[in-house]
Amino acid sequence: MMNYAHILRSYLKYRKNAVNAYGVHAPFLFNLLQDVIYQKSDPADFAVIEKIRRQLLKDNSLLRVRDFGAGSRADKGSSRKISKIAKYSAKPPRVAALIYRLVKHFQPRQILEIGTSFGVSTMYMSLAMPEANIVSMEGCPETLAVAKRNFQQAGMENIRLIEGNFDEILPAWLETVTELDFVFFDGNHLREPTLRYFEACLAKAQPQSVFIFDDIHWSEEMEAAWEEIKKHPKVKLTLDLYSIGIVFFRKELSKEDFVIRF
Repeated sequence: MMNYAHILRSYLKYRKNAVNAYGVHAPFLFNLLQDVIYQKSDPADFAVIEKIRRQLLKDNSLLRVRDFGAGSRADKGSSRKISKIAKYSAKPPRVAALIYRLVKHFQPRQILEIGTSFGVSTMYMSLAMPEANIVSMEGCPETLAVAKRNFQQAGMENIRLIEGNFDEILPAWLETVTELDFVFFDGNHLREPTLRYFEACLAKAQPQSVFIFDDIHWSEEMEAAWEEIKKHPKVKLTLDLYSIGIVFFRKELSKEDFVIRF
């Protein structure tokens, strides 16, 4: 279940430390904030995806859920309603639209998502970059079946789904690619696995790669993982937007960590 005390403490700390575009001086970050993070998306662009989200939120069918990580925020049972999973696991429209803008801005050709759930974020990324090769990994077969149905309904054909335990399928798949342009880590909210998947993907990163970590303040474990990621010598710039953390590796950047108001 949720640790409400931790969530409140972490959010109050975030609000205290967060700055906006006028609190930064690096041109790369200032432009990113102005042109991408603080831009507004047209909700009409996402009408097909949000229609699917509304269908999920009304679907009370039960799924047998297989969790390999920290599990759900609100429900630890093995059988869960689709509506409840959608409510707690899918990124809210505001955050999903930001991920869309980031993909649209950086134009990655190879995208990896670790943790598909029902594929809401996956569809936002696919919509942003239809030419990209998107691979999304999920450990629960029944959840993956719902995601596949959603992709078919949305008419998105550039998504490849891989089912299995990330500890097994991630290393095997990474052997088949030379570079990773964009990675969304959203599949395990425990410290050690998060760091393990980060290190595995880091081996395929290049200076222009972008890594996004979901729910960096989910728990003390996730905050500890985020702190270690920030300290990694290959990491140059990190942005803490509370719900997500963004990592850049560009060699021309100074090593800095920012808490950004979003």
